[in-house]
Amino acid sequence: MLGVHSTAHYSQITNLTQASQLKPATMITEDLRTLTLVDWLENDLLLTIENLAPASSDASFRRYFRATTPDGTFIVMDAPPEKENISAFINIAELMAQANLNVPEIYRQNLLDGFLLLEDFGSLCFLDQLTSDTANSLYQSAFDNLFQQQSHVGLQNCGLPHYDHALLTRELGIFNDWFAKQLLDTDLPDGVWEATQAILVGSALEQPACCVHRDYHSRNLMVLEHDSPGIIDFQDAVIGPVTYDLVSLLRDCYIAWPEPRVEQWRNSYFQRLQQAGIISCDSAQFKRWFDLMGMQRHLKAIGIFARLHLRDGKSAYLNDIPRTLNYVSQVCSTYPELADFKHYLHTQVLPVYGLDS
Repeated sequence: MLGVHSTAHYSQITNLTQASQLKPATMITEDLRTLTLVDWLENDLLLTIENLAPASSDASFRRYFRATTPDGTFIVMDAPPEKENISAFINIAELMAQANLNVPEIYRQNLLDGFLLLEDFGSLCFLDQLTSDTANSLYQSAFDNLFQQQSHVGLQNCGLPHYDHALLTRELGIFNDWFAKQLLDTDLPDGVWEATQAILVGSALEQPACCVHRDYHSRNLMVLEHDSPGIIDFQDAVIGPVTYDLVSLLRDCYIAWPEPRVEQWRNSYFQRLQQAGIISCDSAQFKRWFDLMGMQRHLKAIGIFARLHLRDGKSAYLNDIPRTLNYVSQVCSTYPELADFKHYLHTQVLPVYGLDS
C-alpha cells in the first residue's frame, strides 16, 4: 500500500544526478512561479528534468505538471499559498493512506512556495475508460474504495471540518450568485430560494456522517495497473453526509447513465452500507437523501461552472451545465415540495439551454 513520505523514495530522489540545463523547447517558462518551481526541482531536489509539461487542468488555482527524469516521472503540484491550502492536501493524504486508500505518495514538499513532488498515477482516468461494457467493473472498484473510505477513516480527531449548515448554504449560494444572477440574469424569488435551500440542507444534515471526499467522480479516479483506482483531488475532504460521494459518482457532471442502471448501483451500495451497520434507514429514505444530496451538489457545480467562465476565463465547463441541469430537473419532478423551484427552472432556465420544460 502506498504511504506518505516514503524514506525509500526520498533516498531515490535525493541521490539523482544533478540537473542539467533544459532546452527552452522542453519546459514551460511562462511565469515566475514556473521558474521558481523548476529551480526547486533542479537545485533543491537535485533532479535532472528532461521535460516539464502540464499534467492536467484544474478548476481551482492549483496547477499540475509532469516532470520527466532519467529515473521516471513525477507529478509536481503548484498551489499558490495565498490561494490554496497545501497543508490540507498533505494532512488528508496521510489520513487516507492510513486507511489503505490509494492516494499519491508525497515525496517532497515546499510549504513556503506551495510545491509538492508527488507519485505519478498516469493520465488515464475513469472518464477515459467508461463505456457501457466497462462501467460495472470500474464502478465496482470505486464502490470498494468508497466503502473503505466510509468505514475506515475514523472521524474522531481526524481534523476534518464538518459539512455544516453554513458550508452547505454557502455552496448553494454559488448557484444563485454566479449562475442565476450573473450568467442568466434571471429572477429567482427569495422565498422560493430560501425554501429550496431549507429542504436540501435539512436533508443533508439528517444523514449519517462519514468521511466525504467531496469530488468523487470520474475525473478524479485514476485507472492503474495495480490497486486501482488511484484517488486524487481529495484536499477538500470533510465529515459529511453518507450519500454525497455516491451521488457524485453515479450522477457525475461529466458522464450520465440511464436511470435504471443508476438505481441498480445505488441499491446495491445501499445494501452494503446497511449490512455494515453504517446506515439504518430504509431504501426509500436512502433514495431521498441521495436525490436531494445530488441536487445540492449539482446546483453548486452549475454555479462553479458559471464562475469559472465569468471570473476565470475557463469556459469549457459551460458544456457540462446542460447535463447537470437535467439532473436537477429530474429531482424537482420527483418531489412535490420542490414544485416552486421546478417552476423557476422550467420557465427561466431550461429554455435557455433548449432543454425540455
